[in-house]
Formats: sequence, C-alpha cells, structure tokens
Amino acid sequence: MDRKRWYVLIAIGLALLSLALYLIQFAIFHNAHLIYFYMLLSLAFLPLEVLFVTLIIDWLLTDREKRLMLEKMNMVIGAFYGEVGTELLRRFMECDPGRDEKREKFAFPGGMSEVDIARLRGTIYSLKFVADADECDLDSLKEFLLGRRDFMIRLLENPMLLEHESFTDILWAVFHLAEELDARKDLHVLPVSDMKHITGDMSRAYERLAGGWLSYMRHLEKNYPYLFSLAARLNPFEEEADPTVL
Repeated sequence: MDRKRWYVLIAIGLALLSLALYLIQFAIFHNAHLIYFYMLLSLAFLPLEVLFVTLIIDWLLTDREKRLMLEKMNMVIGAFYGEVGTELLRRFMECDPGRDEKREKFAFPGGMSEVDIARLRGTIYSLKFVADADECDLDSLKEFLLGRRDFMIRLLENPMLLEHESFTDILWAVFHLAEELDARKDLHVLPVSDMKHITGDMSRAYERLAGGWLSYMRHLEKNYPYLFSLAARLNPFEEEADPTVL
C-alpha cells in the first residue's frame, strides 16, 4: 500500500512540475501558441518513446537477464549430473533390456561432436527407455538416492528452476523414485504388480535423464569445450567409460 502511495505522489509531483514549467515559459515568452505547439509535438513522439524505451529496451534487458539466469541454471544442471545424474544413468543402463542398442547408438569412438548430439536428439524419442526393476539392485539404488536426497532437496529450493521446466521434470522424477523406494522397507518381497510400478518410475526417470543429458552435453559442446571433453569421456552409456585422455 505504501508503495502505491509513493507512485501516486511521484506522478502528481511530476505533473505539477510539468505544469509549473509551462507556466514559467508562458510568463517569459507570453506565447500560448508556442506552448501548445511543443506540447503537441511531444505528445506525437510519446508513442515512439514508449516503443523504444518500454518495449525494445525492456525486452533487450529482460532477454539478457534471462540468458544469464539460464547460464546459472546450466551450472546447477552440471552439478546435478556430476553428483547424481550420470551415475544414475549408468545404473539404469544395467537394468535396461535394450542396453546393447543404447550403447551402440550412444557410442562415439571418434569423439562426440555437435552433429552426433543433434543426431541423437532426433532419434532419442524413438528409443524405448526401460529400467527393469527385476534386473536392478534396488537396495543399492535406494541407498544411492537417499544418500543424495538432501542435495536434490536443495536443488528444488532453487528459484531458478522455474525457468527450466524440463530439468524440473527430471528432478521430480528422480526425487519421486527415491521416495517410492524409501517407502518400502523390504524390496525383496514385493509383489509383481508393485515391481511393475517401480519399473515405471525408474523408466520415467531414465528417459528424462537421458534427454536432459543430451541437452546438457550440447550446451557444454558449444560453450565449454574443456568441460565437454571430460563429460564425453565419462559417457554413462559406455560400458567402460574412462576419463583418461588417450
């Protein structure tokens, strides 16, 4: 309420100041025609001033601010894949009945390039990402996720996530899987229906992690070649990924 009151007072003050200046001009020159002429001239240019100042300049500033925010968001995404995402993709790959096909498509013997990433982004949605709970060490997966739950909670508290909906979806999918596993005391005596449910949760997180990983790799390839080099050598889809430079 106080803020609105100040806006009203400032508006009234500026209007009164403008009126006072016009009265001073009339008192000096005694020419009302000149005052009306310049007043109308100023009003004629007002829409252009609004266009340039309010729309174009504001858009440029907003766009720059958004790009800076997304840049910071990519730092958060990098921290997530370094701490959770890359290792989780490896674990899901071990439970994937179609892992051999994935390893073939995601293999880059000559080094990963933007062309390779673009090719994969075009075909990733035709692949079936299934992480079979029956083929997975659920106890180990549960321990891994719960050990990083505090880290993921801190990421969820980051307001910049609102600017990156796809990463928010990834984080929620992984966080939900952690909650599902934590809610079950004994993962060795689950009925078939429950194992199917967990398979669905794992597969959802698996698919979104894979898509997010490609987007993140594309960002690194374009902007941070040295970070991209290490991330490519740690390719979670390769069976024996090695960070050693050969």
